[in-house]
Amino acid sequence: MPEHADGDGLAAATALERFVDALPKVELHVHLEGSVRPESLLTLAAKHGLTRVPDTLEGLREFYRFQDFAHFIEVYYAVCDHLTDEQDFALVARELGEHLAGQGVRYAEVTITPFNHTRRGVPAGAVFEGIERGRLEAEAATGIRLRWCVDVPGEFGAEAGLETADLVREHRPEGVVSFGLGGPEAGVPRAQFARAFAIARDAGLHSVPHSGETMGAATIWDALTHLGAERIGHGVRCLEDPRLVAHLREHRIPLEVCPTSNVCLSVVPSLAAHPLPRLIDEGLVVTLNSDDPPMFNTTLRAEYLHAVTRMGLSPAALAQLARAAVRASFLPARDQSRMLADIDRVEVPDEADS
Repeated sequence: MPEHADGDGLAAATALERFVDALPKVELHVHLEGSVRPESLLTLAAKHGLTRVPDTLEGLREFYRFQDFAHFIEVYYAVCDHLTDEQDFALVARELGEHLAGQGVRYAEVTITPFNHTRRGVPAGAVFEGIERGRLEAEAATGIRLRWCVDVPGEFGAEAGLETADLVREHRPEGVVSFGLGGPEAGVPRAQFARAFAIARDAGLHSVPHSGETMGAATIWDALTHLGAERIGHGVRCLEDPRLVAHLREHRIPLEVCPTSNVCLSVVPSLAAHPLPRLIDEGLVVTLNSDDPPMFNTTLRAEYLHAVTRMGLSPAALAQLARAAVRASFLPARDQSRMLADIDRVEVPDEADS
């Protein structure tokens, strides 16, 4: 049964909630390290005897409560420091898969940043074998399908990109389908990662860098020109450049939009002011995503609900977002067709009922 943020269950759910729960969903922009629940971090801290974070669940929940970008980075790296062996990575991968499945997510492409772990001395084998084990356990338990995007932390420069590409070539598990670029955009030129992305593309991986979130449209152009981007992580700043909007529309390049994340990181002032409706009106390929759910106090289910209740979309537009995510995914065409047919079978409620 799908999870409910309000805990009231299906009986008390609105027509909109029932519709969102019934929609088969795809998540294309969610970070494994940013998805570790406070409960799991408490378990890991006790296992490893670490004292960097609060030692109670209440304290950890308060620690997770978003304050600003600097605090977000502090929480993110504190989580990373607690992932040290294969069992840890298997645990958090399995739990993420189970949590997504509980929201009606059928397929997810999850970002993992191995450099943040290998630079701390964690063996690459422990990272990749752990996430694969957790992926397979989640798939067996829930039926969800998980795949991996191996991500470069841009703040560490071109060498981190090349090292990440080498890690993939040497250890690439079956579930890896794409190569990404995260971290801050300011002061991190996309062109410096061109060689790493070329290596990844030669290895058969898709290119899905972050761009156009905290910085403007120029970073998206750079991702397209230098990194061969097939999808853009975030990309909401594309609206600043009409020529870029036309290019994205013409070439059907999807955007991985994460509304609550954008609000938390002050890209936009509020969900009501979010450009999601305009992106859709411009005819762009838009997908809806959760980014770092517990750190931003959201879920993919919540993002779908907010799109109607706080951003003014119709339930029919939600179904279109669900379809767009399927088509933008790296699922095989046959599996996409099946999932699209399942979406078409879900009855769209009248706007008055939602």
